[in-house]
Amino acid sequence: MSLQENGKGRNERDRFAEPTLDQALANFRQSVHAWSEAVYDRPRIVAPLAVHRGWRLAVGWALGCVLAAGSLTGGLYQYHRQAIAKGKADQAAKQRQVIVQQRASNTDEDLLADVDNDVSRAVPAAMEPLAQLMDSDGDQ
Repeated sequence: MSLQENGKGRNERDRFAEPTLDQALANFRQSVHAWSEAVYDRPRIVAPLAVHRGWRLAVGWALGCVLAAGSLTGGLYQYHRQAIAKGKADQAAKQRQVIVQQRASNTDEDLLADVDNDVSRAVPAAMEPLAQLMDSDGDQ
């Protein structure tokens, strides 16, 4: 409820106000209403909303780079593991060839010499303490 609708408020305003002040307030009120009508009646230009997708683009590129780097790293790691496994297999094959060559190089004479050396012991290993005891008795 405004002061104009309330008769009591209008009487109070008239009692305290001067005619020049009333005229100035009325002019101000009319200019505010005129300005409001002009603002509401003029055509509005709606500017398109600027969508900031710069960070989305940056995040997309960053994730793409991470994906590419991860794929490349995984491929290099797999290649490295295969190279190491191949190197170990080659080394094991060489060792097997060396063993086969050593076995093939042992001739019959070498084998007979090894058997003769093993058999030519004077006393078996289990009887050696007894043989030492006998040798010590012979010296006395």
